[in-house]
Formats: sequence, structure tokens, C-alpha cells
Amino acid sequence: MKKAVSDLNFGDLLDAVGEVVADRPALVYGPLTRSWREFSERTNRLARHLMALGLEPGAKVAFYLRNSPSYVELLAACFKARLTHVNVNYRYLDEELYHIFDNSDAAAIAYDPEFRPHVQALRPRLQKVRVFFESEIGQHGEDAQSLEQGCVSGDGSSLDVQRAGDDLYFMYTGGTTGMPKAVMWPHNNRIEVIGIARGDTAAEHARSVADSDVFPVVLPAAPLMHSTGFTSTVSALCAGGCVVLLPSPRFDAAECLSEIERCRVTAIALVGDAFSVPILEELRARGGDYDLSSVQALTSAGAMWSAGNKRALLDYFGNASARDSLGSSEGSRLGSAELKPGENTETGTFTMGPNTRVLTEEFRDVAPGSGEAGLLATFGPIPLGYYKDEARNRETFPTIDGVRHSIPGDWCTLEADGTITLLGRGSNCINTGGEKVFPEEVEEALKAHPDVLDAAVFGVPDERWGEAVAGVVRVRSVTDTHESALGDYLKTRLAGYKRPKKLSCVLQSFRAENGKMDYDAAKSLFAR
Repeated sequence: MKKAVSDLNFGDLLDAVGEVVADRPALVYGPLTRSWREFSERTNRLARHLMALGLEPGAKVAFYLRNSPSYVELLAACFKARLTHVNVNYRYLDEELYHIFDNSDAAAIAYDPEFRPHVQALRPRLQKVRVFFESEIGQHGEDAQSLEQGCVSGDGSSLDVQRAGDDLYFMYTGGTTGMPKAVMWPHNNRIEVIGIARGDTAAEHARSVADSDVFPVVLPAAPLMHSTGFTSTVSALCAGGCVVLLPSPRFDAAECLSEIERCRVTAIALVGDAFSVPILEELRARGGDYDLSSVQALTSAGAMWSAGNKRALLDYFGNASARDSLGSSEGSRLGSAELKPGENTETGTFTMGPNTRVLTEEFRDVAPGSGEAGLLATFGPIPLGYYKDEARNRETFPTIDGVRHSIPGDWCTLEADGTITLLGRGSNCINTGGEKVFPEEVEEALKAHPDVLDAAVFGVPDERWGEAVAGVVRVRSVTDTHESALGDYLKTRLAGYKRPKKLSCVLQSFRAENGKMDYDAAKSLFAR
């Protein structure tokens, strides 16, 4: 019996693709290269091992891992064994980690050896966890199993498992209030929304992959525990491609560019300016040292990507386009923008996705060209909701006119030509004297200054205005004139109420490793 696209999951696609591209590389990690044949056999063995340990379909597996083959192989094994992936931000401290492990009902935790002290400190409280794994090859703590041993022992053939399209994976998202929440994505919905299935069955998809001349070689610069890195990796594998991972624990632009040249990378997954800026700095210093001709796409999602940085990158990546995707863990393909060399664009301007609407808070459609701000909403293949959070589900996933929608909280205006201009996330909105100020708009105005590398804008208590606009600016070098000069610079670019009352210029970064803005870190720098 044929399995329809609505019943497919990632495990089916990986099984079928692995058979037709067996001799191609699947993973590159520094000097290590694994072929698809090796990748399939190792992940099949690991899937069987997980099942033999008593992990049943739907059991949650927490990935407390940096970017490495262990992450990718465990992910594929979980897909094949019908286990639920749980991403863990490795920057979290013990109480935040405990929330993820406990809230997700994790039955297994896989972690890198560097994180062992945190796991050991929490272990007495983790009563739901049945098994712990360490990732390092040939080593593991005395109270944990070796992931590598699970990959090399046992039967490497495909599993005889009947999978379902409604198998889940979790994507924890931090948000701006409260503890992180797990977005529940069914495989079939995610396969549909990212458009990777070629045909109605896994076999038809695999035949299309085998017949295609397109062989993606994708470098996820962003962490796999972030949706951008995760999705780019899964998409590349399902297309029979190769995933190139950077061995360094922190992003290194020189290493990234060297691996692009060495591995003939065709697409890079970034998160906006947090990755663009260091890449541009390295290219401006040593751009002639790198052959970047293989790159066809620079992709970004999850954060603002300044138009100036897009254009500057394309000066070096002459065969590529810059593809900016507007979405979130709660709903993808809200909008998209593509820039090719020689073209121009505005920051935050997108073409609407096929299932996107712009709604008021009363769920009325915003009229194009009206100038009225509205919330982005999408319908169709969306998540089931947040795990164990019905109150937030009612807010974020309402049913409108009989159709279930996802409204992540992004505000925009709908232009007369049908494009959208992103304003920002409503939960970050600053109310100053009754006026709404979206931090992203002010941040982008600041980042247009040639001396500014990054900017974070937020509200601070103010007796007169309730909240005052304030900000921290990361600059190339700190001088006494920067803050006043930036204030003057904004006078011709922003209305008075939007301009920060106080700016602090710093040299430190205030972004998380996944490229997202860390407003708490920025505020701590502002307060010094």
C-alpha cells in the first residue's frame, strides 16, 4: 500500500534516500567524512539500540549537544525509531536546563562531555529520565552510555517500523516572557511547509533525488538546536545532500569560509547580522584568499538581516542570492525575500507566504496600503501547539472563521502592492507616552551607521513617559563622541519619540550563539 505525503515522516524519507545516494557524502566534520551508506547503517543501529533500551514511539530525547555528527546521527535515529527530538539551548544554566528536561518529560538525555557537570548536578531531580548518553567517541561517564557504541554495534539494515505522519518533534523556543515552550511539529506538516517531498511516496521522492543533478552541500553556521540550523540540516539530508559542520565550539568566520571553499558548499544557513558581520569583517580583511564560487544561496531566518549587509555579502559571493525567510518556531513561511547581486532592497520587506494573512488583534484583515499595523498569521500546515500549555495555545493558535491559525506575534504593515514591512515582535514593543515603538525598527536605523556593528533597543522605566527608549550599540571602537553622534544621525531617520533617550556604546556582543538578540545581556551592559 502506498504511503501518501500526508503520512510521511522524516524517517521514511531518510531510509529511501539513503538507498539511492549511498556513495555520496552525508556528513563532513573537519577531517571526518561519512558516506550515506555509513550514515544509514550507523543511524539504523542507533535507532535499534534506543528501542532496545525500552524507548517507545513518542518518547522524548533531549539533545544537549553542540553541532556535531552526534547531533545529526541521533536525530536521524530518533526519526527512524519514532522518538521525539527535544532541542536544548546549551547556554542555559541548571534551572533553565531542568525546566526543559522536566517539562518535556525527557526519557533520555544525550549530552557532550563538557556539559557533564550540569547533568550530574541535576541528575537526582531527573526521575523521568531512563538513560543518559555521552557523545564523545570512545568516552563516556560511568553513569552514561556511549552514543558511538550504539552506532557501531548491531544490525545496520533498515528498520521494520511502520511510521506515521503525525509523529512529532519538539522545538523549544525561548520567547520573551516565562520559561521556554515546546512547539510540537508533526512530521507531515513540517515536510509540507518546507517543501522537500518530491512525489507522493518516499520511494517516488527517492527516485526524484537519484535522477536530480542538484546535490546540495549545506553548511549550517547556526546551532542545530536553533530552528534555522535544524531545518537546513534536515532539508539537506532529505534531498540526499551533504551537511558540513564547523568543528569549533564557537562561530569562527575564517573557519567557515575555509570550509566553504574546501567542501564546495552550495548553501549557507545564517541567522541575520550576527553571522553576516563577522563574515564580512573576515572577507574585508582577507576576501581574496577564499574561493566562494560554489555558493548559490545565503539563507537566513529568525532575526533581522540588514539590507546593507546582504548587498555587501553578495559582492563576495558573486554566484549566490540572499534568501531571507520570515517565520518562527510556531509558524514558517510567513514571508520571503530574495536579493541577487546588483539588486536593491529594503530591510524587513517581504513577499507574503501563500497561507499568510495580516490581522488586527480583533482578527479583522488589514487593508493593503492602509498603514495600519497588524499581526502576521498563517494557516495550513502548522504545529499542533505548545506542549502542556493550553492557555498559550489559545492565544497563539486561535481558530478564525473555522480555520486554525498560528499568530506568533510579529507586527507588520501590509503595503498597497501586497508586500509586508516587518515592524517587530509585539512582546518587545515599547510604550512610550502612549506611542508604540518596535525595537527592530530603531535597531535597523542604528545599524545603518557605518561604525555600528549591532544594536539592541529596549524600554526602561521613565517617570514622564512610562517607558523611555534606550539602547546598547556595539561599535568598532569606543570614543567619547559616539553616543551624541549617533543621536544626531537618527534625527533625519526616525520620529522623535522613536529615538533613544540614552545610548551606551560597547565593544562586546550581546547576541546568543544562535544569533538571536539577548536583551538581558544588552540591558546588563547598558546598566554599567
